[in-house]
Amino acid sequence: MHLAPFAARLLLLAVAGLLVAGCSNTSGCEARYAASPQFKGCTFQNLPNPEALPSAGTWKIWSRFLFAGKVDTVPVDPIPVQPLTTAQLEALDPQANHVVRLGHSSHLLKLRGKFWLIDPVFGERVSPFSFIGPRRFHKPPLTLEQLPPIEGLILSHDHYDHLDVPTIEYLAKRVQRYFVPLGVKARLVEMGVPPERIEEFDWWQAGAHDGVQLTAAPSQHFSGRTLNDRDRTLWASWVIQSGTQRIFYSGDSGYFGGFKQIGERFGGFDLALLENGAYDAYWPAVHMTPEQTVQAFRDLRGKVLFSVHNSTFDLAFHTWHDPLDRIADLSAAQQIELATPVIGEVLTVGAPRKNVRWWAGLK
Repeated sequence: MHLAPFAARLLLLAVAGLLVAGCSNTSGCEARYAASPQFKGCTFQNLPNPEALPSAGTWKIWSRFLFAGKVDTVPVDPIPVQPLTTAQLEALDPQANHVVRLGHSSHLLKLRGKFWLIDPVFGERVSPFSFIGPRRFHKPPLTLEQLPPIEGLILSHDHYDHLDVPTIEYLAKRVQRYFVPLGVKARLVEMGVPPERIEEFDWWQAGAHDGVQLTAAPSQHFSGRTLNDRDRTLWASWVIQSGTQRIFYSGDSGYFGGFKQIGERFGGFDLALLENGAYDAYWPAVHMTPEQTVQAFRDLRGKVLFSVHNSTFDLAFHTWHDPLDRIADLSAAQQIELATPVIGEVLTVGAPRKNVRWWAGLK
């Protein structure tokens, strides 16, 4: 379908607005969430944070997406991808915990022999439209059809770059259990997931499945998939414990005191998957700069910092490689063990590895 340039940008603007702004709608309160401390005035709320800087006005943000130029936000050279096969995944040590970067914030985990997914997005665009919106820079390292049987799927929130309709529709009855924040169950049911396979969590609620312990933890973000459903579902970070090892996944979050609280409550993490991308001075409270990501890592008492939420989609105004350049330089200066895996690379938790700046020299 051909669109005039302005019309195309207008549609893209609508998508971008869901990622950084949005309108609140307080009609049709969900009484079943009234017991949640996060549910107030018919919508979910962030923890109080007097240090959080306000976002720019909605029209100012949207006008920028419409009229401002972008420079170097999309790579010219191909993003390197290491293809994966089911046989390679099956051969991974079933007594260890492994994390495979699929792109952006999507990850495949093998936790002591069983496979899990985090925020899987295999679709071509992160958009309500199939013909416009942020398009992926690279193919996933394996197809949906190549995925092994999935024991559990974890979602952080309902934004399009984390909750992907074609992916969920394909996986609907192929995943044994889904673990989601409050309100997201209804989204999945609409996509064909059997409701009995879905567990909803408020912050600090814990559960377990097939030997893996899960806790939904706070994050500082927002939710919504249209212009009138902002904050009608909850957003969360996740603590995943498999055997003696703990993994933290931030989902999307601005920097806030919750990271220190999580670190104190759980006593540190063997691996911390932390967002590092799509930040901007126009929306400082909902995404972290690389400097804030490093501070969050220290607050969490992490051992290895795993950079996510970059290298796959154009969602902001910084260059596509800026998150990687800055996090690598900061980590080197502060002697932090950093993981910036190539798409498709397998990281075994607790095992030694050499990190490579794979993006260096790419345009």
